[in-house]
Amino acid sequence: MRTKLIGTATAVALASTFAYAQSSTVTGAAGGAATGAIVGGPVGAAVGGIVGGVAGSLIDPPPQKVVTYVQQVPAPTTKVVVKEKVVVGQPLPETVVVTPIPDDPKYAYAIVNQQRVIVEPSSRKVIQVIQ
Repeated sequence: MRTKLIGTATAVALASTFAYAQSSTVTGAAGGAATGAIVGGPVGAAVGGIVGGVAGSLIDPPPQKVVTYVQQVPAPTTKVVVKEKVVVGQPLPETVVVTPIPDDPKYAYAIVNQQRVIVEPSSRKVIQVIQ
C-alpha cells in the first residue's frame, strides 16, 4: 500500500513538474529539484533540478503555418551575414533586422547567413532554423 501511495505521489509530482517546467528554466529547475527531493532525497533534488532546468529551457516549435510562411517569403536582395553562428535558443545580434509574421505576431523571421530563422520578436531568441 505504501509503495503504491509513493508511486502515485511521484507520478503526480512529475506530471506537474513537466507542466511547470515548460514555462521557464528557473521554474523547471525548482520543480525538478522539489520532485527529486521527494523521490530521492538530497541527491534526487540535485538531479531533479538539472533535469527540470533542461526541460524548462526547451522551446516549443512554431505552428506549421508560420514555418510555411517563412519558407515561402521572398528572400531580400541584400544578404545579411554575421560572424556568430545562428543557434536555436540564442538571440540574433542586434544588427539583424527581424520581420514580424503578419498573421502571427508572436513570431518573426530573418534570413541570416543564407538561413531562414524563426525568432521570438521581443527577445530575438531563435526558435527554429529552417533547412
